[in-house]
Amino acid sequence: MPRFLHTADWQIGRQYARFAPEDALALAEARFSAVERLAGIARQEAVDAVLVAGDVFDAQTVSDRTIRRLFNAMGAYAGPWVLIPGNHDAALAESVWSRARRLGAVAPNVHLALGAQVMAFPERGFVVLPAPLTQRQTPADETAWFDHAETAPGLVRVGLAHGSVQGVLAEDIDSPNPIAADRATRAALDYLALGDWHGTRRIDARTWYSGTPEQDRFKANDPGNVLLVDIPAVGAEPEVEVRAVGRHPWIALEEKLAVASDLEGTIARLEALPELAVVDLSLSGEIHLLGRQRLEAALSVAEARFRSLRADLSGLRLQPTEDDLAALHADGYVGRVIAELREEQDGENAEVASEALAILAALLLEAQAQGAAA
Repeated sequence: MPRFLHTADWQIGRQYARFAPEDALALAEARFSAVERLAGIARQEAVDAVLVAGDVFDAQTVSDRTIRRLFNAMGAYAGPWVLIPGNHDAALAESVWSRARRLGAVAPNVHLALGAQVMAFPERGFVVLPAPLTQRQTPADETAWFDHAETAPGLVRVGLAHGSVQGVLAEDIDSPNPIAADRATRAALDYLALGDWHGTRRIDARTWYSGTPEQDRFKANDPGNVLLVDIPAVGAEPEVEVRAVGRHPWIALEEKLAVASDLEGTIARLEALPELAVVDLSLSGEIHLLGRQRLEAALSVAEARFRSLRADLSGLRLQPTEDDLAALHADGYVGRVIAELREEQDGENAEVASEALAILAALLLEAQAQGAAA
């Protein structure tokens, strides 16, 4: 009986403006690479189809080159691909999908489900009931027609939709594209493949979100996967295997430093993170001068190891110890400046004062080292 790959939310063409240009380009390229890996898995596992539950593209305005590259990335799997539009790439009268067809980029084995109609693959033992979005937001449940869709007996019924299962996901992320929580039961579906939620999530035995194959947010909702789905027989419960495919995990760390050992723990946790990770590090608390130098050295190493590292030190207060100040030999005017900067760390210019204090301390230490070497 049928075997599928279920994936969604490729967001091809996404821009990463908050990142440095080099990292932004690599993260955009990673989305094409993820599709290539999916095609390889589909071929290796000899699936009967790849189901893509919406938001294939990040926007209607992606370039023609991006469109062509996406369909080229799918080339390693020659079986059926079934794609529906989501809220980012809705099937408007003029859309990224109509451009793709005009470009001749869509291969014969790629089936664009741009309307609500039964798509039968009797030679492979299944039918797909798609619920494509034809506008970015709709208050109606576009899967409602599944309940009355007639399909040939003996074929597995698979729903394909993009939206928010009502009453299950958190209220603040319920989208204007609602999906009834019991749609699979109402419509006698063997499986309902969903997109829109970027993490992998089981709604019930027959209803799953695959999540995006390449993580794109700092959310711990199990992204970076594809689902390998086996349906033993019509009416049988699907067998779903979650398979990790992402290369760039996005990891957010919030650390508070109070004593010297806290810094060592933070550095150890950074060193334990996987290479190619996208890391957002936020530090607060207090740190002494030698600790700040140790931190900066560790961040320099980590920056070269990770795909991207953003370190927010605005909440970190530099508190030189008496030994630190003595080592700086900062007396007279320089000593008064250091004292003023320490006090300013409690004011409205705290971040600037802390950074200035760190720079001044580093310059003093460097001058001392040069003097000793002369």
